[in-house]
Amino acid sequence: MSDEEHHFESKADAGASKTYPQQAGTIRKNGYIVIKNRPCKVVEVSTSKTGKHGHAKCHFVGIDIFNAKKLEDIVPSSHNCDVPHVNRTDYQLIDISEDGFVSLLTENGNTKDDLRLPTDENLLSQIKDGFAEGKDLVVTVMSAMGEEQICALKDIGPKN
Repeated sequence: MSDEEHHFESKADAGASKTYPQQAGTIRKNGYIVIKNRPCKVVEVSTSKTGKHGHAKCHFVGIDIFNAKKLEDIVPSSHNCDVPHVNRTDYQLIDISEDGFVSLLTENGNTKDDLRLPTDENLLSQIKDGFAEGKDLVVTVMSAMGEEQICALKDIGPKN
């Protein structure tokens, strides 16, 4: 055996994976799945019977949680699929900059300035109007697979 030490160049982050495996046959409607490297919410699942040569297949129809595109995938039900870790976090809205970025207050009192305003017109106008009226707004940020986007808005009353 050699006595020299091995040094590994690690480029990974803190080990938290962006996805986890789950058997295709156990993924249900309203769950999440990765289709074509995009995190999707499952809107339809249909399972075909086992054919002459084996596997039952699951046909997934999913909607991308960030850009609302419809994606489809067919996977043998016994195989594993990637399921994204989807987190929702509430932040208080502090400011909206001219270039379309928002300034948010985190729970520990720091600010988060790297998020853009949402592309959804309805949500966008609600945020801008509420902010212009001086309301205290809390935005819900959904994050999955290294992407983040504002997905909901709550009004917690007027600013004092």
